[in-house]
Amino acid sequence: MEHQVKIGLFGFGCVGQGLYDVLSQSRGFRTTIKRIVVKDPSKKRSLPASMFAYDKNEILNDPEINLVVELIDNAKDAYEIVSTALRNGKNVVSANKKMIAENFEELVRLQHEFGTSLLYEASSCGSIPILRNLEEYYDNELLRAVSGIFNGSSNYILTKVQNEHLDYATALRQAQELGFAESDPTLDVEGFDAKYKLVIITGHTFGVFARPEDVLNLGIGNLAVGDVEFAQSRGKRIRLVANTFQLDDQRISLFVTPRLVAKDDQLYNVNNEYNAVILEAAFSDKQLFVGKGAGGHPTGSAVLSDISANAYHYRYEYKKYHQQARFTYSTEIELEVYLRSNDPVLFDEIGFTSISERGINYVSGVNYVIGTIGLKDLIRHRERINASGSFLAATGEVIVLDGSRKERKQLSESVGI
Repeated sequence: MEHQVKIGLFGFGCVGQGLYDVLSQSRGFRTTIKRIVVKDPSKKRSLPASMFAYDKNEILNDPEINLVVELIDNAKDAYEIVSTALRNGKNVVSANKKMIAENFEELVRLQHEFGTSLLYEASSCGSIPILRNLEEYYDNELLRAVSGIFNGSSNYILTKVQNEHLDYATALRQAQELGFAESDPTLDVEGFDAKYKLVIITGHTFGVFARPEDVLNLGIGNLAVGDVEFAQSRGKRIRLVANTFQLDDQRISLFVTPRLVAKDDQLYNVNNEYNAVILEAAFSDKQLFVGKGAGGHPTGSAVLSDISANAYHYRYEYKKYHQQARFTYSTEIELEVYLRSNDPVLFDEIGFTSISERGINYVSGVNYVIGTIGLKDLIRHRERINASGSFLAATGEVIVLDGSRKERKQLSESVGI
């Protein structure tokens, strides 16, 4: 049965304004935003000043407010708000993927201890309802892998650079002007945003709460024209792809890197600010979800969906986490990668287990190798790769390590997508 929802909203930026817009136009669901807490009293707002407050306790200590909607940028402040609300008996809706990924297991514990609910569909892949599907439709399915384009900002930039031949700086500036990327785009273009979403999705797919700092993320910040030309010469495009997949009946792995995708790959024609999620399961085979992954209104619509679900007492059950046979996170894999760098020492010291191709593009001055390297080595050297201006993209081939045995697989086949 639906219950009356009175909302206390934290944040009125792009997503907060987007939520207000979609909420005001919703015909099937009515609720009340009693108070909006923001940080800057001097900033001009589109709503009357009486709607706003500047003390978090005006929401957290208000007994009439039974749903806290947290839409701020600062992960530390967001955790304080969310954890306090849960302890105070208030249900919460959040879009803060960094905060959730960094405190995932603790937030699950708090919900169980205090009998409250935290919903966060908007934290993962914008308008695509991936978490609800994982929790409900695929709750008893044998999931093999989830992967895809999880960041609309970086995908917009890649589309403009590859399809319209814009330079990287111009494409980034356009993304910022459209509200797809922040003034500091690091979280988007370096793969952190996609990694936080991947950690959350992995929790609902395999019941594993991986620590973000233990998961590899390499982004597109060092992308150069020569990298695009190389991909095009092989009939491929570059996409920033997140992957979580089974290695065997006990282990999973996950990482975020650019990937060279071929024309027959389902991600090849996913353009602009769109996200795409591909699920691979034992019985239902592959499913593709596509939707806008950046912008206030797409994310606001996902927040509204969680607000509506809360009104009907919906909560995540974390069924995969509570199963007795649990997976563990493993880095015992090798990836085949394309690595471009003007630092020749990097090629020798990064830890390649084999190199199948070396090349120099004398027009662009690009020096590159294609070879296999352990995921552990990539995690260890990721800061060096970024600092040297080098660019790395996975080719899609994974080598699963099992003792002395190595098994080669493609991310488009039975391991990954």
